[in-house]
Amino acid sequence: MSENNKAVLEAANAAITEGNNEGFLSFCTDDMEWTFVGDKTLKGKEAVRCWMATAYIEPPKFAVDHLIAEGDFVTALGNITMKDEDGKAAHYSYCDVWRFRGGKIVELRAFVIKTETKDETSSAA
Repeated sequence: MSENNKAVLEAANAAITEGNNEGFLSFCTDDMEWTFVGDKTLKGKEAVRCWMATAYIEPPKFAVDHLIAEGDFVTALGNITMKDEDGKAAHYSYCDVWRFRGGKIVELRAFVIKTETKDETSSAA
């Protein structure tokens, strides 16, 4: 079961990187919840759809360092780059904990931290 969930998540994330938000949502239950820990919770597929339409100005770029699956959970650790409101690349480190029900994504708890690039760090000195 956990290997199947891992494959589902990989396919869902591939859809996001292709700019196919509806493809991603096809892997989700209608009652899914997406929690940005310390920020907000999106309840339901429609809320996630609306958020993706505004947050993903262009498809984000993922670099998954580890994908760990056990039972109904898959945990992804890595980095993501996406455009901010000004069109500049914003870099984040993340740990996503995905829960599955019946082979579909039912819950995401996203721990996301904005990071600086080396160029930004050196210019701040």
